[in-house]
Amino acid sequence: MRALLNRWRRWLWRQLFYRMVFGEQGRAGQALPHTRIAPSTCIEGEAGLELADHVFIGQFNFLDATAGLRIAEGVQITNFVSILTHSSHRSIRLLGRHFTSHTGEMPGYVRAGVDIGAYSFIGPHSVIEAGSRIGKGVVVCSHSRVRGTVPDFAIVAGVPARPVGDVRVRDARLLAQHPDMAAHYAAWAGELPRAESGHG
Repeated sequence: MRALLNRWRRWLWRQLFYRMVFGEQGRAGQALPHTRIAPSTCIEGEAGLELADHVFIGQFNFLDATAGLRIAEGVQITNFVSILTHSSHRSIRLLGRHFTSHTGEMPGYVRAGVDIGAYSFIGPHSVIEAGSRIGKGVVVCSHSRVRGTVPDFAIVAGVPARPVGDVRVRDARLLAQHPDMAAHYAAWAGELPRAESGHG
């Protein structure tokens, strides 16, 4: 009986708090019928979020859109990811208890938007720092810390994240097995991958 009650409790909890439902709305009011955002994801400054369709944002993420966050079509943000568009820790150290009452320019305060390109994948427990620009088709491996610009199709890993491969190598192998998918791939990527390019 206890096992049955626990299963029912978990089912009810999923329905009420963690159920992923298709259909969001963009900043301009446009329907995004294929986009899903988990209810446990926290979005700060939602007015600054520019969201495309076919986006998946999983559980327990923190998205700071206060300085502008653009998430392009087909992006996947897994779980426990932090995307930041501001950083105040330098200012707080400089100003101490006067941080909250200081007027004028905040020394050391960072405020810069983040841009994530189409069909990129952000692995779990990753941090995307303010001002980062992630190209299209990028894979950010789990537990990575992204700072700055990541080129299209790069696989990045580490703290700070560094290129460790190129997704087009594996994509080329998959397309060789499924050539009927080439038009779909080229539609977002703008090109078809060649097996000999990059590492991966």
